[in-house]
Amino acid sequence: MTLVAATGTREETGLLAFAGDLIVTLGELGVGALVLLETVVPPIPSEVILPYAGYLSREGGLSVVALVAWSTVGSTVGALLLYWLGAALGMRRASRLLARTRLVDEDDLDRGAAWFHRHGAVAVLLGRLVPGVRSLISVPAGADRMHLGPFVVCTAIGSGVWNAALILLGAALGTQRHVIDPYLEVLDVVVYSAIGVGVVVLIVRRARRARARRTDAD
Repeated sequence: MTLVAATGTREETGLLAFAGDLIVTLGELGVGALVLLETVVPPIPSEVILPYAGYLSREGGLSVVALVAWSTVGSTVGALLLYWLGAALGMRRASRLLARTRLVDEDDLDRGAAWFHRHGAVAVLLGRLVPGVRSLISVPAGADRMHLGPFVVCTAIGSGVWNAALILLGAALGTQRHVIDPYLEVLDVVVYSAIGVGVVVLIVRRARRARARRTDAD
């Protein structure tokens, strides 16, 4: 059974349906493009895209190996864009620019920079395995002009391990479709809730920081 044919039997709604339609339409290369976009500006987290792509691979039409390869290319290219941003603007200016997107918290960037300064290349390698840090670690690496070769190698290895784990998890769940399918709507609610909580946390942290700055000014 081909993936396209199988889409007619899927019962996903909301964000899962949107991600599924994109994956079906764009294929493995499109998954890589979505991961690249998520690395720079996270509209749909890779924690949703990659397991679901692996899940759909069990229907045929998507190769697990190609999914891992293209998603790792997307992660690495996205990390390079942030690396070059840090190299071009410096840590402070790049942090202010990213904070203006309202999708990145300046405190997270500062913590990423501190972690990089303590651990160097190891922070780049292991940071790719930590949600919320994967993208941000690239900015201080660029600002400190970490050698490009080791940066690319560490990023590709860390990203490849993370992406493979998520895709293989989804592929394993895909073998249990008869068990999973009835709960896809619940999963969609969980994903929306997690995104909502993340937005609320970001807003609260920004409000607290602004209040602290006003207090210091007074």
